[in-house]
Amino acid sequence: MAVSHSPFLHIAASAIATIFVGFGVNAILRPDNALTFFEWEVPTAASDKNLVNSLMTVYGVRDIFMGLAIYATVYFGNRKALGWILIAGSGVAFADGVVCWNQGKGEWNHWGYAPMLTVVGSLLLGILDRA
Repeated sequence: MAVSHSPFLHIAASAIATIFVGFGVNAILRPDNALTFFEWEVPTAASDKNLVNSLMTVYGVRDIFMGLAIYATVYFGNRKALGWILIAGSGVAFADGVVCWNQGKGEWNHWGYAPMLTVVGSLLLGILDRA
């Protein structure tokens, strides 16, 4: 069996989807806790806190969307689309890390898992399949 057809890759993609959904739900329901993944301080001013909570909701919805897109692609069995979605997700993780890096800390909380998405996505695209 070709590596790209391994059921392990669908399990790994589903686990990644679950993590994204979990991060999204956490960001919506517990925005102060979600800020810890960025290593940012919770604002003290009410107007700033309201803005950050709203942005964490946007972040949470984005993460839930990414998780659901992965689940749907696993379910419908298009491994090439799944591979590209995971690689795109690694781009999101990288961009989140760049934002943290520009703020002075927290980048490795995002850059640490970006390569994992790239690897699983690349395997699904057939990078190790024999011709």
